[in-house]
This record gives sequence, C-alpha cells and structure tokens, in this order.
Amino acid sequence: MKVLKDILYKVNMLSVTGDTGVTVNYIHFDSRKVKLNDVFVAIRGTLSDGHDFIKNAENQGALAIVCEELPKEKVNGVTYIEVKDSKKALAYISANYFDDPSDKLKLVGVTGTNGKTTIATLLFDLFSKAGFKCGLLSTVKVMVGDEEFSAIRTTPDSITINSYLRDMNDAGVEFCFMEVSSHGIDQHRTTALTFAGGIFTNLSHDHLDYHKDFAEYRDVKKRFFDELPSKAFALVNTDDKNGAVMLQNTRAKKYTYALKSFADYKAQILENNFTGLLLKIDEQELWTRLIGNFNAYNVLAIYATADLLGLKTLEILRIISDLNSVNGRFQYVISEKEKVTAIVDYAHTPDALKNVLETINSIRTKNENLITVVGCGGDRDKTKRPKMGNIAAALSSRAIFTSDNPRTEDPEKIIEEVEAGVEPQHFKKTMNVINRKQAIKLACQLAGANDIILIAGKGHETYQEINGERFDFDDLKIVKEHLKQLDK
Repeated sequence: MKVLKDILYKVNMLSVTGDTGVTVNYIHFDSRKVKLNDVFVAIRGTLSDGHDFIKNAENQGALAIVCEELPKEKVNGVTYIEVKDSKKALAYISANYFDDPSDKLKLVGVTGTNGKTTIATLLFDLFSKAGFKCGLLSTVKVMVGDEEFSAIRTTPDSITINSYLRDMNDAGVEFCFMEVSSHGIDQHRTTALTFAGGIFTNLSHDHLDYHKDFAEYRDVKKRFFDELPSKAFALVNTDDKNGAVMLQNTRAKKYTYALKSFADYKAQILENNFTGLLLKIDEQELWTRLIGNFNAYNVLAIYATADLLGLKTLEILRIISDLNSVNGRFQYVISEKEKVTAIVDYAHTPDALKNVLETINSIRTKNENLITVVGCGGDRDKTKRPKMGNIAAALSSRAIFTSDNPRTEDPEKIIEEVEAGVEPQHFKKTMNVINRKQAIKLACQLAGANDIILIAGKGHETYQEINGERFDFDDLKIVKEHLKQLDK
C-alpha cells in the first residue's frame, strides 16, 4: 500500500483535483484489471485510447485517475491528476511504487537493431558463472536469479519492468541485463530507470512500420544514451557509423569497441568455422563456441562490459570460452548420416539475414549447397520485404520463401512482396511455399550430403501467429524431425 502523493514524485502534473493523501492499492493502465483503491493511468495507444475507459476504471473502484485529458464528469471521492504525458507519468509512478528498484542494483541496457538478445543473455550467463546473482530482461525470457519467467515483448511495460526489478532486489540480485527496444524508449518504458551502463550494437533497417523514417529510428535510440547519468558508461560499436552519433550528447563515460576501426576495445578474428571463433582481444587469444563475424562483435561487447563492471581480464576470457550460443541465434544441428547442417536463426531484418548468410558463405567450402528458408512477419515494416528477398536469393544456392508470423495479413501477399526484390538472374533459385512446415520439409528433401539449411526469421519463437491466434511452431524441433527422415 502506498500514499498517492508519494508515487507521484517527479511526475509532471498540470492539475490535481481531489486528495493526494489517500492510500492506494496498485497501479494499472488496463481498466479491466482495476480493483478497489487502484490507480488507473489512461494511455493513448496505437489501437485504443485509455481515456475511453476511464468510466470503466471508476466503476471498478479506482481511487485515482491519471490522464492527459480530464473527463467531463468527475466522481466524488476519486482524485484526478492531469499530466502532459501519461506514458512518462506511468514510468515514474511505477518506479516510485516499487521503491525505485533499478537504483538498488547495476542495470545495463543493450540497444541496437541486432545482437541485443545475445549480448544481454551472454552477460547474464557470464556474471552468473562469475558467482554473482543476476537478472535478465530479454526477448526470450526473464530471469530473476535462477527463476525463469516467459517474456511477452522485448521491452515490457513500466509496471512489469519495475515489478521484476523489485523481485530482483528481494532476491539479492546485483546485476541486471536488459534489452532496450526503440519502442520501449519511445513509449517511455525505460524512463525513470537508473542505468549503470548502456551498450549500442548497430543500426540497420527495422521497425519503419512504427518510426516514420530511419532518422527517427536512430534518434530514438540516441535518446537512451542522452538520458544516461554521468556515473554510467556508454559503450558503442564504432564500426557502425551511428556509434559516434549515440555518444554526441551523453553525460555518461564514453567507451568504444570495434573490429575494424580505432577503439578502446579491439578484437581480431584469427579463425572462423562451424565449431567457433578464435579471437585476439587486447593481445589475448580467446576461443569461443559462438560462430561468425557478428558474434565476434557480440563477444567483444560482453568482454568490454565485464571489464567496465570490474571483472578481471583472465576471468572474463575463461568464462567467455565456456559460454554457449543463445536459443534461436545461429543454433545448429547436424544429421548423423548425411551430415546436413541445419541452422535456426532469428535474423528478421535485411542486415541480420545478410550477416548470417555471409558468415555461412565465408565458412563453407562452396562444394555444399546453401538452402535458405525465410519469410517476413505480417503487420510490420513492409519496406524491408523485397530487401530480404533480394539478399536471400543472391546469397543462397536455393531460397524458399514462406510464412513467418503473418498475423492479420495474407501470407501469399507477403511472399509476393518478398519475391519482388529478387533480381532476374536469381529467379530460378527461388521457390514459394506458404506453409512453413512444408517449406522446412522441402529444404530437407532438397539437401544432399554436407549441404547447409538456414531457417531464418523466428529463431527462439515456439509459435506461429495467424489471425490473432498463436499455434505451436518450433523451427528447430521441426527441422530435427525432418533431418531424422534423411538418415533412415
């Protein structure tokens, strides 16, 4: 139970009607969850406006309403707080309600187009192996020490974030590693959190269904670094030209990492094959089970972060060499007899798909065929679809275009838009199979001895979303079943 005026600390209030000295039970932005003596925060969303449900919240016993537009009729005994930005207000109210939990541990945010999940998860694994109690907020899962919870979205809402962080406080967690999405930043889900550090991976074509253009997408990411406190660190990849942009206005201590350009933390790839990478980092050689150039950047980022957080160099190198890949990130299985390698990867942007395909092509001998199964999600950025088709066809021996998560769109139309990017000289290499399970089966049937299959786009996801319903679907499980058929 909290006093209303206490959880309104730092909220930019335009007007207050009623008593702020009342004791409130909980906070909600979904009116359906409101109970007696709760606070309801009315949020304007893309599909609905919370202001339309203020009456519902009042009827269900809300003691206070936080909103950008006051209702015409007010209920006696209910306190009304008018604010400039409800999303921002929710962030501060959530942090205050849970006693500012991010300030009681070292919270590190990872942002960028690709690599967020891998870096956050590997940092969690690294620090856990180093003997620390850790937390993780990622696309794949949420971890509070050893306790695992399902993740709903990349960056949860402010209430959920602070609730988990408070659980971490109670469990004695010292470090928490968190994916920070552009949606999360733009919607103020990370506002009011105290970060000990921020990591920038890279920036490429993604989420332009939400952001009006690439410049806006970049500037939203930059805002995360602009808001870091002076005692925090900002670590950016300077091989990406946007790395320098992220550091322009930050008050945090600035650090850089790179494979190609000058940086505070440098790495060199000595060997790169399907068993892993041999790297030289700061004149020390390191073997890791992670595969590909993009993972060299991820390893370097976690090395630099661990160093900035005070771990000893030899301990960092020892633990990194013992880390495994993250679920759905270049996760592979090899058939017993035919030695067909099937790789499942979350690559769902043009840049990520290109990185994975170029990594495979740099490792394979070219005597093997590379068969790529790929699609694009529905109700998302349409402009990347032809680019994905172009990359898949150009860098593969065969490309099978299929469904991803079509959501409310017609999967056949999505595939047509993917196919539109294929250059004429690659037409004969492409096939369209709407049913994803059948597409994976076909890829396995087409594969000969030692061939390579890449199944891209869904990675760790164990469902397929069609017309608002989620059906069980696991790329890795399905390809394993079909590879077994090859060995019979």
